[in-house]
Amino acid sequence: MKGYFITFEGIEGCGKSTQAVRVHAELVRRGIPATVTRDPGGTPAGERIRALLLSEVDHLAPRTEAALYLAARAELAAKIVRPALQRGEVVICDRYVDSFVAYQGYGRGLGAETMVNLSLWATDGLVPDLTFLFDVPVDVAFSRLERMEGRTLDRVERESLEFHMRVRDGFLEIARAEPERVVVLDGTAPEDAVFEQVIEEIVKRVGMPA
Repeated sequence: MKGYFITFEGIEGCGKSTQAVRVHAELVRRGIPATVTRDPGGTPAGERIRALLLSEVDHLAPRTEAALYLAARAELAAKIVRPALQRGEVVICDRYVDSFVAYQGYGRGLGAETMVNLSLWATDGLVPDLTFLFDVPVDVAFSRLERMEGRTLDRVERESLEFHMRVRDGFLEIARAEPERVVVLDGTAPEDAVFEQVIEEIVKRVGMPA
């Protein structure tokens, strides 16, 4: 089987991480070689960078933040994603370049095209075959986060409502520009219904045993 690269995208609280774990488990159940990972993270260096990015550090300059994300993504692409694809696996990644474009390009105002070009350089041109965008209004997403018992918002989640609205608009702009790759799903729908839509789309594009 040829390797296939799938990314899960959306604003905070959209449900993408839950779906990524569920889809990976379903692929394994069906006997499909699969790897699940996250960006930033997935490698020892990437996880250390992730901890820094989301921690209570002094305010990071936007370009510093962007450079850290790029470093983590370069490691992830080289050490995890590309080798798994070469082994013929389906790779599921919780966030990838589209998040970088949405958060740094649109949210921070660093420019979408610039963020795309930097990520292509960092990943040596590694792009997803399929992307699921779980779209949720910002107020709905954050009401979900607030209901999670014992959860503390990280540095990025604590950004302003206006910031997260720019990020959501960025994701939707990416989806409009690349409709063949990006599948937009209603993230406010019941979790099981969203999961079934994701599996149906993967079956259609990749082909999987029942």
